[in-house]
Amino acid sequence: MLRSYSPTRRVPVGGLPIDPVTESEVVTHVLSALKRGRGGWIVTPNVDILRKVARDAALRAQLSAADLVVADGAPLVWAARLAGRALPARVPGSDLIWSLSRGLATHGGSVFVLGGTPADSAQEDGAHRAAARLAEACPGLRIAGAHCPPFGFDRNRTQLRAVCARVIEAEPEMVYVGIGFPRQEHLIASLREALPATWFLGCGAAVNFVAGDVQRARPAMQKAGLEWLDRLAREPRRLARRYLREDAPFAAALLARSLHYRLTRRPAHRA
Repeated sequence: MLRSYSPTRRVPVGGLPIDPVTESEVVTHVLSALKRGRGGWIVTPNVDILRKVARDAALRAQLSAADLVVADGAPLVWAARLAGRALPARVPGSDLIWSLSRGLATHGGSVFVLGGTPADSAQEDGAHRAAARLAEACPGLRIAGAHCPPFGFDRNRTQLRAVCARVIEAEPEMVYVGIGFPRQEHLIASLREALPATWFLGCGAAVNFVAGDVQRARPAMQKAGLEWLDRLAREPRRLARRYLREDAPFAAALLARSLHYRLTRRPAHRA
């Protein structure tokens, strides 16, 4: 029987409700839903996303309406635990793109990869290279399509309609959308009504990771919740302001509030 993840079970972290699930539970849930012809949407918030939704009520409401909201960033898991709530593990979109593809491959499922870096004279675009790597690593997986839209396409109605039409025509079971937050979430919202039996994963840089254009941190750093530090070291000019001036203070405040909540809340009444 398909297990239902209800907003009533969700754990509030920084104002955004998070589903207390593991990566394997996400895959099981998605595959079970697909067997029943039911699509859905997975959101993978990290500290940067949480910071943005904390000051944007409309965006927060949009993400809360997703079928699964999982903690991509380790500080979200730490904050939940400091507050005395349970999030079993971090569930990064960069891992889900692989585990979902392996799960889909078991029944010949199909994926559409959207995003990545543009093509150049030396190689094709990142979406096609990511799709090829997924297909090679996951025998049985069908590639319904791959597309790297031009930057700013979603601000051009004609280009946006063309991209949506390409995905809709392919009728994939899963769409990986890696064009950055919140643009990828807005695009998913535009596609869901036309593809009710399709699952969507907004996965940010995961397409670039799979394509090999951006290298992920070593497993030890991922496990320690320090993947952001590795990315900062690789792209200091692009990420320093976001990580150090914006995300780090927000994360520190989030952890402090969570600890304060745990220390000051009233104990549950015992009969």
